[in-house]
Amino acid sequence: MNSIVKAFSHSGALANIIEGYSPRQAQTDMAVAVGKAIDEQASLIVEAGTGTGKTFAYLIPAFLSANTQYTQGANPADKKRIIVSTGTKNLQEQLFHKDIPLVKKALASNVQVALLKGRANYLCRYRLAQYQQTRGQLDANMLSDLVKVQVWANSTQAGDIGELVNVQEDSAIFPYVTSTLDNCLARDCPDYEQCYLVKAREKAIGADLVVVNHHLFFADMALKDTGFGELIPKGQVIIFDEAHQISDIASEYFGQSFSTRKLVDLCSDVLQIYRSSLTDVKQLAKAAEKLQRTSQEFRLLFNYDPERGNWRDKVKQAQVQQKFMALKTELDFLYQVIKLCVSRNEAIDNCFERVVTLLTQFDVMTNVEQIGLSFWYETTPKHVVLHQTPLTVADKFSTYVKDSGAGWVFTSATLAVDNTFEHFSNHLGLYDAEKLLLDSPFDYQAQSQLIVPRYLPQANDQNRALSLAELAYPLVKASNGACLMLFTSYRVMNQVAEHLTQLISEHAESNESNDNNESNINSIQHEVLVQGQMGKRKLLEQFVENEQVVLLATSSFWEGIDVRGNKLTCVIIDKLPFASPDDPLLQARCDDVKRQGGDPFARIQLPQAVIALKQGVGRLIRDVNDKGVMVICDDRLVNRPYGQVFLKSLPDMKRSRDLAKAEEFLSHIK
Repeated sequence: MNSIVKAFSHSGALANIIEGYSPRQAQTDMAVAVGKAIDEQASLIVEAGTGTGKTFAYLIPAFLSANTQYTQGANPADKKRIIVSTGTKNLQEQLFHKDIPLVKKALASNVQVALLKGRANYLCRYRLAQYQQTRGQLDANMLSDLVKVQVWANSTQAGDIGELVNVQEDSAIFPYVTSTLDNCLARDCPDYEQCYLVKAREKAIGADLVVVNHHLFFADMALKDTGFGELIPKGQVIIFDEAHQISDIASEYFGQSFSTRKLVDLCSDVLQIYRSSLTDVKQLAKAAEKLQRTSQEFRLLFNYDPERGNWRDKVKQAQVQQKFMALKTELDFLYQVIKLCVSRNEAIDNCFERVVTLLTQFDVMTNVEQIGLSFWYETTPKHVVLHQTPLTVADKFSTYVKDSGAGWVFTSATLAVDNTFEHFSNHLGLYDAEKLLLDSPFDYQAQSQLIVPRYLPQANDQNRALSLAELAYPLVKASNGACLMLFTSYRVMNQVAEHLTQLISEHAESNESNDNNESNINSIQHEVLVQGQMGKRKLLEQFVENEQVVLLATSSFWEGIDVRGNKLTCVIIDKLPFASPDDPLLQARCDDVKRQGGDPFARIQLPQAVIALKQGVGRLIRDVNDKGVMVICDDRLVNRPYGQVFLKSLPDMKRSRDLAKAEEFLSHIK
């Protein structure tokens, strides 16, 4: 442990490489606890408040443990491979390209590092070649993107589609030029030796530290659970950053699903094979087109807007049941046709395996009376996904942790609820883990102000959106546009955006019409940016780079956004982020708690909302020099007993109910 403490000292490794570095006791305490968990192959849960420096606090002991294998006389059997899992691909890349090189340099380390993403992030050379032959089936936008992919494919070394900066992240071309577990030909692929995914996995196998993301980690865990191969090499140290996300992700991968997207993708590939190499089997096209059409008709039985619902209830509707069984009929027909073509080429053999898998998944979704499981559906603009999800993963995950013989570290800025880890540890079965709660080093009393406004209309009031816009306008003006508004629904976000844009426009016109008014000189022309107008990354760039821009967002902007200084001095949250009571998975979990005689609100709904609110509040103060105002437009914080649970879980900000104090505070920020 001495080497860990020394690394974080005034004259240590970090101080030698980071200008202005100063030791933080909380950071050192966390690093020592991480080192202990690694040495003892134990589990550690640690909440490290914003500004603690948790990334270095787990990387330094991880690197030091991996470094031992390079010391003279080291026993090869003592080699420790470290797996670091992050919440998003963006965090993966930040770790790999920024934080890890810094630590390597600071420690003069020889540790070998690899970045590994899911297969959908890598170009599939075989599928690109296949769709180049049938480009006539693509629309104009997809064809344009395909040309860009082809140009990039001639020069890329890693095949990581994240390199494609001139193609939108959600481009429809990507499913055609990347592979899935279903359509990958594996060793039967003619391009296997040049496969970018295979190369990335080979590099990971040879590395001492591998950076992955939570979805890939649990996809790998689920794959091993079925007795098939692995995506990620075995690790002796497992570190989860942004660990508050993993319970829901684990549930998703320990369940099963059946989607019309998989059906349509299968049909698309069958049609491509028919046109390029099996033109003599006319029934292939007929069967694929019929299943494709039935899949689209099935989607039309659901609401136009994306939604979630209870599949047990939905499948009882006569029309839904009839069309669902029609899917089975068409899938059976395609199975019979493809069966006649087996062994003619690798591609059609792969399609046969996919049909068999889809038939099995279909049967899972018909047996909806099983207990301990939630059956639910979600829709996208074009597809329906049916899910079977276990209500708890505690037993399975805790067994996996115990049997691994590894040291496990779970860290985030938001794990505790009312200063306890019970909610997090119980969901994952981590009952024996060591626990550490570290406060942020920021002086929230001096740096921030928390406002809970009075007299706002209730959430279901038709005037609510207008009132929120009227509340926001003076704060937007006082912060000079350095304002982020976070919402719990797209509907309210878009309503407020419309009202706020109108208010800004009216005030600007009023100032312009009064030539003698001095305020005309300082009149504001704020731009309102709304999530959905462009990609998340581009939206955030616009917000940071441009003056007098206010950003309205939901869901994904509640966490992982790091805007420092005067670019963000005001965050407004429309209401406490309780999950929708109509969410089918939440309903199933609540019903399960009721059957056990528990209180679902206290055990599930409240803790989830507290952690979500902590994430949103964490967007405001990101640095010791940051100052700002947090406005939470929900008086349940002060007039409901459970409001105290929220307040005790939030940073210790100076509190008020007077909006004028918010404007005053913002006016003093330089």
